Amino acid sequence: MPQPPVNAEHNRLAWQCRRGMRELDELLGGYLASAYNSLQDAEKHQFIRLLEYPDTVLLELLMGRMAPTDTDVAHLVQHIRSTLAA
Repeated sequence: MPQPPVNAEHNRLAWQCRRGMRELDELLGGYLASAYNSLQDAEKHQFIRLLEYPDTVLLELLMGRMAPTDTDVAHLVQHIRSTLAA
């Protein structure tokens, strides 16, 4: 996996991706490492907003067991799932 440049924002996001649940840690941390830097600013803000969701909701969304009502979040969740499935 490509390593993103180390900076304060990346460090903060990496810390927020550590959820204490292996599945979430791998999904969120993997996405941060592999795709975050190539996102447009609006998509980066959506990812930051997604990190504010409770762990249980995040897991349900990322596992595809729950559909987000917010279309922007739904697009991002789909992107995360497809990026990491490849």
